[in-house]
Amino acid sequence: MPSIYDAIIADHEKHRDLMDTIANTEGDSKERREAWRELYRDVKSHSAAEEEEFYSTLMNQTWGQDAARHSVHEHAQMDEILEELNEMDMSSPGWLTRFKTLKHDYEHHIEEEEDEVFTRAKKIVGEEENDAYGKRFVERKKKEMGLIEEKKEDHLED
Repeated sequence: MPSIYDAIIADHEKHRDLMDTIANTEGDSKERREAWRELYRDVKSHSAAEEEEFYSTLMNQTWGQDAARHSVHEHAQMDEILEELNEMDMSSPGWLTRFKTLKHDYEHHIEEEEDEVFTRAKKIVGEEENDAYGKRFVERKKKEMGLIEEKKEDHLED
């Protein structure tokens, strides 16, 4: 089982690759649709699992609250863009423009998380707990993957 840090970084690398694939495709192509669907589902489940299994722990420490809240806020902003893009016509110029915003924002979030948040988090989630956190993150992400549509419907009802 990967450590929490390795699990999150592996997802980040997958997300970067998917975003690059999307950026290098045109219109409403099969390749873009498939990469988009995978990115959409994976980022949503990743973010939810990260908040539940990682950021909730950091919020227990005074110094971690601001960093964790900032990251959770960025998740919410990216989620809004993901939903916008999911509803837009993928072949429109507006879709690609909005996607580039998502890509920029998400890459910034990843860098911040891996450089700043992880450094601080390692003081809380040390080596002796890495694998346990990693296991919970991976399991939670699988569960969240199955809840995407349900959460979307609940959100629409609010």
